Amino acid sequence: MPALFIYTHYCTIPIPTSTIIASTSNTNGNGQNISAAGKIKRLVLSQEGRTKLNSFPDREFYSSPRFVTHVDDNFISTLTNLYRERLRPEYEVLDIMSSWISHLPKEIKYKKVVGHGLNGQELVRNPRLDYFFMKDLNEDQEFEMERCSFDAALCTASVQYLQQPEKVFSEVFRVLKPGGIFIVSFSNRLFYEKAITAWRDGTGYSRVQLVVQYFQCVEGFTQPEIIRKLPDVIRDGGKQSSYFNWITNLLGGVFSSADPFYAVIAYKNYKREYVSL
Repeated sequence: MPALFIYTHYCTIPIPTSTIIASTSNTNGNGQNISAAGKIKRLVLSQEGRTKLNSFPDREFYSSPRFVTHVDDNFISTLTNLYRERLRPEYEVLDIMSSWISHLPKEIKYKKVVGHGLNGQELVRNPRLDYFFMKDLNEDQEFEMERCSFDAALCTASVQYLQQPEKVFSEVFRVLKPGGIFIVSFSNRLFYEKAITAWRDGTGYSRVQLVVQYFQCVEGFTQPEIIRKLPDVIRDGGKQSSYFNWITNLLGGVFSSADPFYAVIAYKNYKREYVSL
């Protein structure tokens, strides 16, 4: 299977009569995007915050497939329900940093689902992908796709590995259609040696705020929405030590509690609202 796919779409989107568009200050009176949209306003991370304990290329780390689940069943169920609520069947979906498991609702057929990752054996096993491409986003943040190509972008349990998140979020903005949604979800699990320092040293609360800042640093995203579902044992603000998380991941989660669920969501320029007429 080819490793790279290029798609061409256009930004002119027919708006059905059942759609109500809530504009934000990122559009002018004629509904046109402000020219600064998608630009990076500021950098969120310091150079130290971008570093990893394992500095070897990610392609080497992910060269062997890992046919395991990285989050528990409760997390997956919560995420699938979120997708069921926010994604419509006519959507074209981009799933970045994906793997062999899809969290999309099985009963819904989307117009197109394109996957991205670093291991072809995993991606080819993903039953929901129509196409996929492989790219190390820590080396190259540009997607070889036309702007305004997708209605939704997803990133599950992987944002902690991005060393250039500002550029990646800006690129996601570019390939989203106006009103497109970007859902970033994560828990407290991670490959400790491959997560960036700013994430490893953080708490559940600070990691949510970090992703919020990733959205806010790109001109044109709407105010991020935060969803949290925490097990009772960590309703103290998520203040588990990085060392505890590291040991938990080494042991495969055998002694861990239920995974906390975090999602940060924003839209390109405005949020699409659908009502039945």
